[in-house]
Amino acid sequence: RARARKSAAVPRRRDPRTALGEQTDTIETRCGKLALAPRPPGAEAARVRRPLVILLIVLAVAALGYAAWRARHAAPLPVVLHTVSRGTVETLVANTRAGTIEAVRRAKLAPQIGGQVDALPVKRGMRVTAGQVLLELWNEDLKAQLALAQSEAIRSRALVDQARQLALVAELESQRMVELRKTEIASEERTQRMIAEAGASKAGVAAAEAAVLVAGDRVRNAEAALMRTVLRAPFAGVVAEINAEVGEYVTPSPPGIPTLPAIDLIDTDSLYAKAPIDEVDAAAVRVDMPARITLDAFRGRSFAGKVTRIAPYVLDREKEARTVDVEVAFLNPADMKLVLPGASTDVEIIVATVDDVLRVPTEAILPSKSVLVLDATNTLVAHQVEAGIGSFTFTEIKRGVAAGDKIVLSLDRAGVLAGALVKPDTNAAANENGER
Repeated sequence: RARARKSAAVPRRRDPRTALGEQTDTIETRCGKLALAPRPPGAEAARVRRPLVILLIVLAVAALGYAAWRARHAAPLPVVLHTVSRGTVETLVANTRAGTIEAVRRAKLAPQIGGQVDALPVKRGMRVTAGQVLLELWNEDLKAQLALAQSEAIRSRALVDQARQLALVAELESQRMVELRKTEIASEERTQRMIAEAGASKAGVAAAEAAVLVAGDRVRNAEAALMRTVLRAPFAGVVAEINAEVGEYVTPSPPGIPTLPAIDLIDTDSLYAKAPIDEVDAAAVRVDMPARITLDAFRGRSFAGKVTRIAPYVLDREKEARTVDVEVAFLNPADMKLVLPGASTDVEIIVATVDDVLRVPTEAILPSKSVLVLDATNTLVAHQVEAGIGSFTFTEIKRGVAAGDKIVLSLDRAGVLAGALVKPDTNAAANENGER
C-alpha cells in the first residue's frame, strides 16, 4: 500500500509529441478550424520593390535639382562666339589628295645619236632661249664630211659653166657647117657629125646641172648628220637638270626603255595646277569654272584660276578612293613667276555662288541641324536651322537665326550644351576673327 501511494505521488513523464498534439487539439477545439486565404503570386516581391522604386524616384529628383542648382550657381563656361551676318556663300569641290604644280611645256632632251660630249655650255638653273645650244657631241668627222660635200658642190657648179661654154662652141660650129654645106664646101657627113656634137654638148650641160643638184643634196645630208650631234632648246625655259658631263658618252633612250635625259628643260611661263578630285564630285565640275589655287609656301594666300581640263577617265590607283584629275590654269601670268614646278598644291573649284545671304560657319552646325545661340541671360539655347548651299567654311541659313545673333563655335569643349551658362572667350574669339 505504501509503495502504491509513493508511485501515485510521482508525476508521470509525458511525450512532447503527445503534448503538442493535445495543445493543437485544444486550439482547434477552442477556436475551431481557421481558414486562411492564400496570397496572390508576386505580392511579396511587389511589397519589397515598392520602397526601392520610391527611393530611386527621390534620388532622380534630387539629382535634377542639384544639376539645376549647379547650372544656376556654377561658373560660366568660356566659349568662342560668332556673330551671324550676311555675306557670300560658295559650293566648292576640293581635291582629295595633294596636287602638283606642273609645266605645260617640259622636255626631257637627249641627242639623237650616241657620242662623246664635247661641249656643255649651260648650267642648272640657267634660263635659255629657243634654239640655244645646250649640248654638243664630238663631230669633227661629220664637219669634215660636210666640208667635202660643200667642195664637191662648188666643183659641180664650175663644171656646169664649162659644159655650157662647150655647148655654145659646138652649136656655133654646127651652124657654120650647115652654111658651108649649102655651098657644097663641107661634106654631108661632116655636117651631120657637127650637128650631133652640138646636141651632145647640150646634154652635157643638163648632166652638169643635175650633178649640181646631187652635190647640194649631199651638203644637206652632211648638215643634217652634223645637226644630230648638237642639242638645242626647243623653247625658252629653265634648265632644271643636267645628266651629262664633258667627256662622257651619252646615248638616246631605246624605244620602250626610259633613261635619264641629258637635259631637262622647263617652260616656267606656262604653269598649271593638277590635282585629283573624288569621282562623285566630278559630275559637278565643268571646264572654265572659276577656281582657287593654294600652296603651302604661300599660307593665307590664294591664286585665281580656272578649270582648263577634266580627265575623261577615272584613276583607280586606290580602290576605295577613285579620283579624276583636273587641271587649273593661273589667270594672272605674274603669279606663275612666284611658284615653282613640282610644288604641292590644293585647288578649290567654285561650283555655285550666292551673294548677300545669311550665313554661319559650317563648324557651328550640329549634326541635329541646329546651332547653339546665346540668349540675354548668357544661356545657350538650341535653334533648329534650315540650311542652303554651303562648303566647309560657310553655310547659307534660310531660317532659324537672325543677323546679329551670337552662336557658339567651340562645340568640342566639355559642357557646351543647350542650357549651359557661358561667357565669351575673348582671346579665342580674337584669334578666330583674325583667321577669318
